[in-house]
Amino acid sequence: MSLGSAATHPETLPATSSPYGPVGADGAPDSGPRPDERPRVVPVRRTGQWIAAAVVVLLLAMAANSVARNKAFQWDVVGAYFTSSTVLRGLGLTLWLTALVMVAGFALGTLLAVMRLSANPVLNKVSWGYVWLFRSVPVLVQLLFWFNIGVLYPTLGLGIPWGPEFVSVHTVNLFGPTAVAVVGLTLHEAAYAAEVVRGGIISVEKGQLEAAQSLGLGRGRTLRRIVLPQAMRSIVPPAGNMLIGALKGTSIVSIIAVNDLLYSAQLVYHRTYQVIPMLMVATIWYVLVTSVLSVGQHYVERHYARGTAGAR
Repeated sequence: MSLGSAATHPETLPATSSPYGPVGADGAPDSGPRPDERPRVVPVRRTGQWIAAAVVVLLLAMAANSVARNKAFQWDVVGAYFTSSTVLRGLGLTLWLTALVMVAGFALGTLLAVMRLSANPVLNKVSWGYVWLFRSVPVLVQLLFWFNIGVLYPTLGLGIPWGPEFVSVHTVNLFGPTAVAVVGLTLHEAAYAAEVVRGGIISVEKGQLEAAQSLGLGRGRTLRRIVLPQAMRSIVPPAGNMLIGALKGTSIVSIIAVNDLLYSAQLVYHRTYQVIPMLMVATIWYVLVTSVLSVGQHYVERHYARGTAGAR
């Protein structure tokens, strides 16, 4: 009676196992728990993060409201002078000075980096000494030194040592405020650019250099066609930071009366006594230009990171 009942109702037989896994009463493989028996996935509660985000947003809103409604900023004065001819001339000089200093600084820095990596001990030590000296002296001291170079050398000449001079010039005519700013900032930036370029060069795998040598490429062509293109992945991020730093660093030339953006703002508030609004004009321009440079840096980095994990 029980056997017939079991044969008539096979679904009542218990599940067994086989070498291929558990099987049901009908001999078919058991597919696991039914959908209604599977554990339910519960998302992780991130209450603390949401509270922290809300607090940060609230603080930012309070700060923005305070700046916008504070009459001491005199936003009407900021708007009136934001695109004035005096400010725009100072902005143009700042951009020109930044571009010239970075181009000349990286050109000299690349030469110093190659000298530092040279097997020639004289070139290596000269490059090391240059970087050591100009990284040790504050840029303001360097600018003041070059500004007063006429005290040490009233004239500069080119000729034979301990012999006749072929060409001579008075330093007072050679080093005006703008020339002092270009020379001082370029020499200062070159010391940092040399280390940036050197770090990028040594980041290239040694096998690349060995492959170039096996193909018979000279040192100059190897550096120009193989090493530098690969080193740019490591050079561009710190170089972008240097560019932004140089843009802001040009404000220090106002101490030697170079008519840059900050000095132009100072000329206005010395006449109108509206110090805070004019400082805000300079600040907003610095923020705008820095933002544009940051976007440009992002695309340059993405260009040189093509085919790597850093490309995005």
